Parts: sequence; structure tokens; C-alpha cells
Amino acid sequence: QVQLAESGGGLVQSGGSLRLSCAASGSKLSLDAMGWYRQAPGKQRELVAAITRGGYTNYADSVKGRFTISRNNAKNTVYLQMNSLEPEDTAVYSCNATSLESGYKVFWGQGTQVTVSS
Repeated sequence: QVQLAESGGGLVQSGGSLRLSCAASGSKLSLDAMGWYRQAPGKQRELVAAITRGGYTNYADSVKGRFTISRNNAKNTVYLQMNSLEPEDTAVYSCNATSLESGYKVFWGQGTQVTVSS
């Protein structure tokens, strides 16, 4: 099994920055893609950014140029640097990871709240 623990959320003013981290632990840590999703109140969960083990990235159009996803494979950790934050970015941010050793099963973290005030 894989456990994911997010950190770095909080309250920030519009235009500010936050850096989220998601550390994976457990017994089957050969991880393929890792990603960040968010869910705002009353809205469906949406992909924010994803990164493959080899470093290929994908971003939602709404965050391109403002957010950067990265990972440290040795630490089994994925990061999300969020700059120029807007009130519309307010949501619960969750990370996920695909475990190769678990037959490509996808694991999820509990989520961390990001609130951007105007």
C-alpha cells in the first residue's frame, strides 16, 4: 500500500504564493505518474497538474504560467509551486500517485486546504 501526505496549504492573499508538498510512504513505492487535483465547494474535482516519473508535465489551462509541478523520485515526493494565486484557486488540493508495483493502482492523499483572499 501507498500512503500520501500533503502539506503546505493555508491562507494567502491574492497575488501570493504557496508551495504544496506530497510525500509518499509505504511498501510499494515504485511510482509512475503523480498529480495534483483540486475541488472547490460545489464544483467537481479537476486536474491541476501531473508529472510522469520521467518528468513530463501536464497542466490545466487555468494554471499554466502560474503553477509548476516537480518531483523528487529519490524522496517519493511531488511538489506544486503556486504563484500569482487568485481567489478562484481556493479549493482543497489533493495529490495522487500511480503505483507500478500495485498494478497501476491509484492512491490519494487526504487533501490540504488552500484559501486565497481578495
